[in-house]
Formats: sequence, structure tokens, C-alpha cells
Amino acid sequence: MIEKLPANTRGNTRTSWLNSRHSFSFGQYRDPHRMGFRSLRVINDDIVDGGGGFGEHGHRDMEIISYVVEGGLEHRDSLGNGGVIRPGDVQIMSAGTGIRHAEFNASDDEPVRFLQIWIPPDRRGIEPRYEQRRFPISDQTGQLHLVVDPEGSDGALEIHRDARIYAGRFDGGESSSLELGDDRYGWVQVVKGCIEVNGVALDEGDGAAIEDEDCLEFRHGERAEILVFDLA
Repeated sequence: MIEKLPANTRGNTRTSWLNSRHSFSFGQYRDPHRMGFRSLRVINDDIVDGGGGFGEHGHRDMEIISYVVEGGLEHRDSLGNGGVIRPGDVQIMSAGTGIRHAEFNASDDEPVRFLQIWIPPDRRGIEPRYEQRRFPISDQTGQLHLVVDPEGSDGALEIHRDARIYAGRFDGGESSSLELGDDRYGWVQVVKGCIEVNGVALDEGDGAAIEDEDCLEFRHGERAEILVFDLA
């Protein structure tokens, strides 16, 4: 079964420098029917204007993944990490016992767009950590490429949860498939373009909650960029 969540039904937060779309309840946006999906708690699709950003703030006991779509996102944290994340980069921060960080648009003029994803860890009180890695876009073209994994397999970023995240880009006749094991669930987030998943058409910003599907088939992409979650 695939339940489509259209992009225009997401929550929205707007400020003078931020336009954020929420797939699930977040901040002032509350929907009792959208509190997350399995272990996936937050997907925020954020556009931050030039010169804008999130000042220093704290997190605890959360795995936080940032996926940059356009522009550059500057990161600083209380562990001493800092740098700019650009398209092709994926960042994970295990907040654990506590971490403080700030995120800003690296440009004063151009917007940055990125997805921020929250997944609770499988245990509380772990040591905070930060990791960032570049995944070549060529590895995601016409296929799904593993970027987050509990074991850090095949160069993926390690997460403290039984969850995997794949990135893929599809255009024209390109296609791929992903087998889901027993008692596994899927979520597809369309970052750009459009694509069909098991015959269900998804457009930019759409999400899809998936259960009782043994295999996912990705076809008929048009300049599509997607994230696929394999969840316990």
C-alpha cells in the first residue's frame, strides 16, 4: 500500500528569511494524523534567504540529517566542527547527551535549500558526534545510492537506528528497484522533479508512506531527485 501525501498539504512556517515546509508536525504546525512515520519524525524542506539562518540552539537524543539541495549551508557546533555543506554532501549529527549548533546560509545573496530529517536514536544518552560526507552525484544517477546506514556500510554515514536512507536521480528511461524485507516500511520524498513508484505518480515535494510492499520500482522520472527511507 502506498499513501501519497501531496506537497500542498504540508505544514508551512514563514518568517522574514525562512520558508519551511513540514511533512510532519513541527513547531507551530500540529496535525495529529501527521506525527511522523515509523521512526521518521521530521522532514523539513527549508529555503533560507541570503544572510539568514538558525542561531545557536541545542538538541538532545536525536539523529539529525541535513541534505543540501541548492546553495551552501554553513554549520558550526559545540564539538568544534564547522564548514559549508553543498549539493552532494550529507551531514549527520547525533545529539545524544547534548550538542549546540548553528546553521546559516553561506551566501549573503543567494538562497539555500536543504532537507532536515530527524530520527530518534535506538538508545538515549549516547556520546554526541558529527559526520559529513560527499556522495558523487554520478553514483546516484539512474540508481539508488546508500547514504545513511546503521553499520555505515559501503561508505554510508552511520546512524544509531535501524534505518537506511538512499539518494537517487532519475530522468527519461532510467529505472531502479529496492527490495523491502519482512516487517519493513518505506518512505519516499521527492526533492525535485517527478517520478512513479510502483505506478503511483509523485511530484516535487510529495511524500509517500509505504507498507506491505515487497519491492519498490522507480520509473518514468523527469529530472527527479529523491530520498528513499527503509525503516523498521
